Amino acid sequence: MLKPFLHSNLIECGTDEAGRGCLAGPVTAAAVILPELFVNEILNDSKQLTLLKRNQLREVILQEATAYGIAHIMMEEIDEINILQASIKAMHKSIKQLQPQPEFILVDGNKFNHYSKVAHQCIVKGDTKYLSIAAASVLAKTERDAFMEKIHEEFPMYNWIKNKGYPTKEHRAAIRKHGITKYHRKSFRLLPDQLAFSFK
Repeated sequence: MLKPFLHSNLIECGTDEAGRGCLAGPVTAAAVILPELFVNEILNDSKQLTLLKRNQLREVILQEATAYGIAHIMMEEIDEINILQASIKAMHKSIKQLQPQPEFILVDGNKFNHYSKVAHQCIVKGDTKYLSIAAASVLAKTERDAFMEKIHEEFPMYNWIKNKGYPTKEHRAAIRKHGITKYHRKSFRLLPDQLAFSFK
């Protein structure tokens, strides 16, 4: 059973990101403040949920959360500042959308930069331990998946509707055959035997 809060006496948000290991598309983060009495027995790390449950939970979170924020950092900026800093920046942007602003931040993972003057705690696998981080993981994952499904229509040969930009064999085979697009992260090792790419 996931814990509701680390500090029940503070306005506490959870934040998480999706898409950090992808070869294409943005990195997407969400931040969520849940109400004091929020309970959900299904909510867990988004990677452990079926597509149907993720989408159902997304609607529950959007309706019941005290506040939520979602933010993308796009490929060009990922290439410019690196994926770790882009992930943290996406978290900061999502937290900035929260109203009220949090008094404490629970961060999934082990790296974070101070946000304003708000105290935070990094928690490895936090999306399997705290409801607010799990809720943020669901929003980040579903929002990013929707983005990848939309750009799939523009470049169907990469099958982003299925692989969501992750480095599957199929995705890498498509890169080898078709080159890269404006949605690919050029600072990433897109193929094991990195070649010079044509740009679409």
